[in-house]
Amino acid sequence: MTPLERLRLEKAAADCGFERTPILLNDGGMELRSSQFPEAVLVHVAGGSFRVSAMTALLLDGADSNAISVADLDQLYATLQRASAVARTMPNRVAEQFRREKQRLPQTTEAERLVVQRVGQGLFRNALMDYWQGRCSVTGLAVPALLRASHIKPWAKCQSDDERLDVFNGLLLAPHIDALFDGGWISFSDQGDLLVSEALPHAAKAHLGVSPGWTIHNLKPAHVPYLTFHRAHELRKAS
Repeated sequence: MTPLERLRLEKAAADCGFERTPILLNDGGMELRSSQFPEAVLVHVAGGSFRVSAMTALLLDGADSNAISVADLDQLYATLQRASAVARTMPNRVAEQFRREKQRLPQTTEAERLVVQRVGQGLFRNALMDYWQGRCSVTGLAVPALLRASHIKPWAKCQSDDERLDVFNGLLLAPHIDALFDGGWISFSDQGDLLVSEALPHAAKAHLGVSPGWTIHNLKPAHVPYLTFHRAHELRKAS
């Protein structure tokens, strides 16, 4: 690794959420770490491209054996930003933050319990904004005020805070897609392909702009149990 390549990697790491001083490895790679999460990411330079690997494949979209090849510096930035966002919102981390917040809040009255619930929902939304990089997971819409933090398995049907605040139990959606998904008019396969309820009239599909091209990319195995629940219990059956 040349001095210039090292400087570029160090800057990319700091810009993308890996704020701890990188560690140079004996094989010429660089280990990136953050105080916000324990997972590390390793980067090796190969000519003008990079090989990125992680402790867990969850951090890298499309990873094969926990590693991916990245063509250039711009793609490296996108890969590291995505990896740090996933690491910050790994299962239970948002729930742990919520439990810490709950300890400081009174919960004796119904009004106080509603405040606690709103705190949890706010943390959940922030986590989804981070995980999906501020874009609708289906359309790519990037207007934060319009995006909805949609539970796959509804909040009221979750068995624990770990389920309610699991980032993999959520999709960031444009308003019309959120309404359709929340109402059980549409769902998605384990691969992210659109499924439309037979109960949704053909004319309504046209009016709402429902498109067979609607797809969720980069779903993780951790999404699958929640999507299975949604298809089984929330997707409307034909009347």
